[in-house]
Amino acid sequence: MNKTDDSVYLSVVVPLYNERENVPLLYRSIKEVLKAMDGPCEMIFVDDGSTDGTQDVLREWAKKDTLLRVVLCRRNFGQSAAMAAGFKLSRGRVVVTMDGDLQNDPRDIPILLKKMDEGFDVVSGWRKDRKDTFLLRRLPSILANRLICWVTGLRLHDTGCALKAFRREVIQQIRLYGELHRFVPALAKVEGARIAEIVVRHHSRRFGQSKYNLSRTFRVLMDLASLNIFLKYLRNPLRFFGKISIGFLLIGFVGACWIGFYMGVYRTPLIELNIPVTLVFLLWVAGFQFLFLGLVASLIVKTGTRSGFAMASMVSLPGEKKEGWQILECD
Repeated sequence: MNKTDDSVYLSVVVPLYNERENVPLLYRSIKEVLKAMDGPCEMIFVDDGSTDGTQDVLREWAKKDTLLRVVLCRRNFGQSAAMAAGFKLSRGRVVVTMDGDLQNDPRDIPILLKKMDEGFDVVSGWRKDRKDTFLLRRLPSILANRLICWVTGLRLHDTGCALKAFRREVIQQIRLYGELHRFVPALAKVEGARIAEIVVRHHSRRFGQSKYNLSRTFRVLMDLASLNIFLKYLRNPLRFFGKISIGFLLIGFVGACWIGFYMGVYRTPLIELNIPVTLVFLLWVAGFQFLFLGLVASLIVKTGTRSGFAMASMVSLPGEKKEGWQILECD
């Protein structure tokens, strides 16, 4: 199930959460686009623990359409985990992702694929004419885009657009967790992917409510900080731990020099400086600990192996299989 099926050309992965009213229109519009494709295609809808009846709709459609594959999560794991589950289930040589709120337009999928034919591994959408409120959605997005591009070195106008196309060999090397679905192009860049960006359509939300708000800002910033360390020190983590180690050792060395100077000038017995001596000792211990951590991390990087498939923070359970259709339930 997790292996690439070379006969499938395109997999469209759509994470969903409480989108019952949007799903019928989205399903029909994606299917219409896929019918015009030259090669075999599939749709993968990942319901991330919806409570509005979205799962019931997906169950019924999966029984009728062999092109549709469905993942049902028992609770809400987050968009990164939902996308990782969709990536793991996908079989296509090219994987396209998009949101389930009808703001992305499936008619842009052929445009992404055409750009990919120019030799790119990742093609990201740019919502140049974005149909969202400025203060709560567009302004935070502009600031986030600039921060993400500055940290990761990407040259994209819109890192938050869900409409993207990936070659499967790139997706297989990416592991998603936390809020890292926002940084998939940056993770692909680590793998040496060639990345392009094109302007895509963007529509106003017709049904339901947006799942994005300013409360996610802190989590995004924390993931961005960890991603920054990951990008800089992936190949040689000893450099990261070594800098911390040198800092502790230098401070300890300065403290030892001060103790020696103080004892020489004021003729103070060493036993009376037990607190400074203890602090110097702890600083040196911390310095050597970070040094050894860096050595161990470097050994892990150089001798360890990385998984070939993105893994979600969930476990796939045996699904129902009848007449070619398939549903996976995850917990």
